[in-house]
Amino acid sequence: MTRVFSGIKPTGHLTLGNYLGAMRRWAADDQYRSDALFCVVDLHALTVDHDPARVRRLSRQSASLLLLLAAGLDPEQCTVFVQSHVDEHARLSYVLECVATDGEMRRMIQYKEKAAREQRRGGSVRLSLLTYPVLMAADILAYGTDEVPVGDDQTQHVELARDLAVRFNQRYGHTFTVPRATGPAVAARVMNLQDPVSKMGKSDDAGPGIVYLLDEPDVVRKKVMRAVTDSGQDVVYDREERPGLANLLEILAACAGGDPAELAGAYDSYGALKKDTAEAVVEVLRPVQERHRALSADPEYVDGVLREGAERARGMARPTVDAAYRAIGLLAPVDASDR
Repeated sequence: MTRVFSGIKPTGHLTLGNYLGAMRRWAADDQYRSDALFCVVDLHALTVDHDPARVRRLSRQSASLLLLLAAGLDPEQCTVFVQSHVDEHARLSYVLECVATDGEMRRMIQYKEKAAREQRRGGSVRLSLLTYPVLMAADILAYGTDEVPVGDDQTQHVELARDLAVRFNQRYGHTFTVPRATGPAVAARVMNLQDPVSKMGKSDDAGPGIVYLLDEPDVVRKKVMRAVTDSGQDVVYDREERPGLANLLEILAACAGGDPAELAGAYDSYGALKKDTAEAVVEVLRPVQERHRALSADPEYVDGVLREGAERARGMARPTVDAAYRAIGLLAPVDASDR
């Protein structure tokens, strides 16, 4: 069976964009058609200045409430865990750093962008920001992953994982499966409601343009009704010329079904479109929020899911990581308990 690995970083409250773009697909498709692992990659959250308490809180929220279980992931169908609970990620990361090159790291687009942002803020750039793509490669390669569902902004990282797997296999003998990046046949692209040419990101500061998964219905309605539109009166679908309207039509299509261009023909005013879009979003989020409330009332169940998920993930990753250690020339421990 095809093995799929997906991860999400606990750096902000999850949004409608996260749900429509990835989470819903994970729950409806990936967990049933594949041997799937879903991981909260909390170690990646340490690459920039952060509040430790907030990382812990968001890691638990992402892992047990919003992203995974509340969105419909079934721990009987897939493996749900937190990255830092499985030591094999860090073990393999260092080995892969011994295969990667400085030039590869400095060419990574996200490193350039994030390093520049940190410097503009007057902060220093952490070494982990440079090397975290290797940790991401370790996340993927440790499990013999075949497919990594990612957006366009993450394909470079999967390419690095592929390059490191091929290089390691050529130098030290076949050890890793070479993964491939995959995207859904139809991806929901959700843009910021106040800046429709920018992605609705969970780390953004512009709250009025972001619909969070736990926003109350009236808050959702207010944000959608205040969404930036475009000049003109007619409702047409044109991503280039009318990005505000296009964003609303794409959100409506993703939530209620239909084609954005066809949906445009049903409206003769911006207000009516916004109202229907707001209600469609409220209805999509309703079951997620209901499940969130139920899970919040049962922390023991959540802890059990994460504990069992980590144990299962550890059992999958350890043979591959041990094989990598042997292949690269490290002495095996006398007893597994020595690690």
